[in-house]
Amino acid sequence: MMSKNSHRQAVDKQFGSQAQDYLTSTVHSQGEDLQQLAMLLQPHPDALVIDLGCGAGHASFVAASVVNKVIAYDLSSQMLDVVMQTAKDKGLNNIEVQQGVAESLPFAANSADVIISRYSAHHWHDVGQALREARRVLKPSGKIIMMDVASPGHPLLDIYLQTVEKLRDTSHVHNYAPGQWLSLFTEAGLVIETLTRGRLVLEFSSWVARMRTPEHFVGAIRELQKVMPDDVVQHFDIQPDGSFTADLAMIVANKP
Repeated sequence: MMSKNSHRQAVDKQFGSQAQDYLTSTVHSQGEDLQQLAMLLQPHPDALVIDLGCGAGHASFVAASVVNKVIAYDLSSQMLDVVMQTAKDKGLNNIEVQQGVAESLPFAANSADVIISRYSAHHWHDVGQALREARRVLKPSGKIIMMDVASPGHPLLDIYLQTVEKLRDTSHVHNYAPGQWLSLFTEAGLVIETLTRGRLVLEFSSWVARMRTPEHFVGAIRELQKVMPDDVVQHFDIQPDGSFTADLAMIVANKP
């Protein structure tokens, strides 16, 4: 069984060397969810925002353009180096970086106005604990905005998604279905405001190249795709080149 420390080491190793690839990734640098994030943050110009699992910082940059201060928080020091350099290049001087894990936040209780996270939670060791930590750190009536690839929920569809995600990236933990997200937020004492769903096209060659997936795992994904039943092929719109379309979930919740 992989310990928490070894999982953290696996995530750090997996993502540290890929930091620059994530900065230039079209999947991460663009998207309607970033536009929605900007709209959600516009009513909070004086806010302190913490970006959990900030990666190369795309959500942090969007937030920094509309709020007072952003703390970009990630396990990978190399990702944080990329965030700081890019923020400097963009002239965003209201971004700070801090290293750590989502399950143990080094921030005072009731100190943040908004916590955001994008395409990160599926790597967390314990999402429930991370959400409880987010609730502790948020001010009363504070907001949390979570964006991630979601499981469709149906077992047949779910097993495809979890399997190809794990083969592509061995640090992957789990993509949660919308119903699971609702339960996790509620159990953490957060009140759901909205849950919206979307779709994301994943172009196969760049998807595996970004994670530097070993060739034998790339082959295993392609072979798996060939034997998937029609229900799976149709839901994920699996293409001849391996590209497919994943589900997204965006959850907005509040601390009572």
